[in-house]
Amino acid sequence: LFCSQNYPLYIRSVPTENELKFHYTVHTSLDVVDEKISAMGKALVDQRELYLGLLYPTEDYKVYGYVTNSKVKFVMVVDSSNTALRDNEIRSMFRKLHNSYTDIMCNPFYNPGDRIQSR
Repeated sequence: LFCSQNYPLYIRSVPTENELKFHYTVHTSLDVVDEKISAMGKALVDQRELYLGLLYPTEDYKVYGYVTNSKVKFVMVVDSSNTALRDNEIRSMFRKLHNSYTDIMCNPFYNPGDRIQSR
């Protein structure tokens, strides 16, 4: 989860063995997210669907993206061997994450811009 200025608000990787590799993958995918947003241009404002789809595949992983109206970016990295995940399921996960993010932003005790601490 990244704010509009591309600094991380929340990062979690499961499993935690190759956490640095996942951080690198996620940070490099932000360039692709910015390219897709600029390519969509003003059409992004009119769209209700903010799912960016598959950003890029690697040998081991697939990277998906989602952006909110306020330019908060969600990036998800999944294992390429997991063929059970379909595009609709990824979209549904992003919507649930977006709803959770909205709940955090509506919390009066949360200071916007602070790092999100969650289990």
